[in-house]
Amino acid sequence: MLQAQPSTLPTLTKGQNSALKNLTIMGYLEGTSFLLLLGIAMPLKYMLGIPEAVKYIGMAHGALFIAYILMLLIATSKIKMPLWAMPAGVLGSFLPFGPFIFDHLLKKRLRK
Repeated sequence: MLQAQPSTLPTLTKGQNSALKNLTIMGYLEGTSFLLLLGIAMPLKYMLGIPEAVKYIGMAHGALFIAYILMLLIATSKIKMPLWAMPAGVLGSFLPFGPFIFDHLLKKRLRK
């Protein structure tokens, strides 16, 4: 028989959980767009001479990057995050797989 699982972040309010969920979703979208840009669009442009992929994926990535930084600011204002969270989130957005690692470390820290 299935039992209800306890909340993964029991100390956060409903609004704080919502802000964290939005940050997670935006981080995954931004991180994925960055990996697509680096792993698919850039090789298409420089190896096969197809610059359109960088144009479109790059635009999408730019918009998602701005949205991610805004969501990070919103989440920081709503949730009492550790002092390292804001700079680490920004730094993570510049690194491949950075938003995924940041999300994991932040959730791990918030559970304590």
